[in-house]
Amino acid sequence: MIDEFAKDSLHGRLRRDRMALLWKLDGLSEYDARRPLTVTGTNLLGLVKHVAGVEARYFGEVFDRPSPQPLPRWQDHDGSDLWAAADETRDQIIEFYRRTWEHSDATIDELALDAPGRVPWWPEPYADTNLFAILVHVLGETNRHAGHADILREGVDGRTGMRPEHEMRIDEDARTAYCAKIEQAARSAASVRAQKAVPRGWMSERNGAGGRER
Repeated sequence: MIDEFAKDSLHGRLRRDRMALLWKLDGLSEYDARRPLTVTGTNLLGLVKHVAGVEARYFGEVFDRPSPQPLPRWQDHDGSDLWAAADETRDQIIEFYRRTWEHSDATIDELALDAPGRVPWWPEPYADTNLFAILVHVLGETNRHAGHADILREGVDGRTGMRPEHEMRIDEDARTAYCAKIEQAARSAASVRAQKAVPRGWMSERNGAGGRER
């Protein structure tokens, strides 16, 4: 009973975070979906492509259930899963992610939480694992990158939220005031810390007779 509850809970959270990540592409231009948004090149469509590949491997070859869509060997990883080439369409990447969901969901539904698997790219003795550990790992990976996507999308056009029904209308004045309040608090804290860091006795003392500093 507890195993089924745990599986359903983890699987439900994974489904939620998949949709949250995918929604971050909604309404974006082709350029904004693909362009690098950090100094390391992180981009929104690349995050979706990366997470799709991660999930395909972990719920596929780890349990000897290869993904229906051929993947390059994990030994040949070259970082190309982190961005979309010019000849890769957004629809192709999204469709790959959705097909991966179907394959992963079948693996999760058909196997018990203690079903054995092997992750050849993990160091020993951790390579031998089970479905429970993989569910936790992939959920963490998906959640982490969905958080990245939250920040990236906010930087593109200010849109926030986990699901469309939770999205609030952007109030630029309120946001400006909110950020100004945080900025002021940060500057005040920095000023206080700077004052506390000044060594005692650094200020000049004058002797009363000659007015000389000593």
